[in-house]
Amino acid sequence: MKLIKIGTAIAVAAIMAIACQHKANTPSPANTGNNNNNGNNNNNGGNNTVDTGICFSRDILPIFIANCTQSGCHNTTDKADGYVFTSYETITARGFVKGNASETKLYKAITDNDPNDRMPQAPSAPLTNAQITLIARWINEGANNKTNCGTLCDSNNFTYSAAIKPMMETYCKGCHSGASASKGIVLDTYDGVKNATLNGKLLQTIRQEAGVVAMPSGGAKLSTCQITQVQKWASAGALNN
Repeated sequence: MKLIKIGTAIAVAAIMAIACQHKANTPSPANTGNNNNNGNNNNNGGNNTVDTGICFSRDILPIFIANCTQSGCHNTTDKADGYVFTSYETITARGFVKGNASETKLYKAITDNDPNDRMPQAPSAPLTNAQITLIARWINEGANNKTNCGTLCDSNNFTYSAAIKPMMETYCKGCHSGASASKGIVLDTYDGVKNATLNGKLLQTIRQEAGVVAMPSGGAKLSTCQITQVQKWASAGALNN
């Protein structure tokens, strides 16, 4: 009887070990701003996604462009406190320690507990936990300047929670949030994004049509896939899904 129990326990432990090993080999994609999946997990509910690694131009630069380069901040004209966050060279130029986020000044600034010292400064919203985690990982992995890696985007995935909201957080929230939202266009809430989408303003700006201010401001144009996601979401009624 004891031998049976021992054998059963060993079998269960072996199964658990195999399950844990399998899980460890299936991390999520590095990108947190556009889409949660990249098409490699369609048959398994997202359990077999492959970590594509961090791409500076796709995953990191848009966060700084959207949240740190507004008028009076760290753009090429104002250069607040001597910092410019518009390119790889300028982001890593001062107080930056590749391989050590905790010793890097910009990381200390975005994680400061004092709202008066934390960047972005109020009334701008702080970076999300996902964005901070991604920046920390990028720095700790050596802050590689990986570019031209495309976007993790599936144009058939256009729900607000999975596609539209993360896109707004990455590219738009820095300038269009709260009471200080640029041009009065609020893109950090569902209602704000819905209104801007249904009245056509959001699509006009991200398509960069003639006669409108091209968005994202100071950054690269959104991909065709991302714009298609917004178009499909709008056509479906801009649901809070």
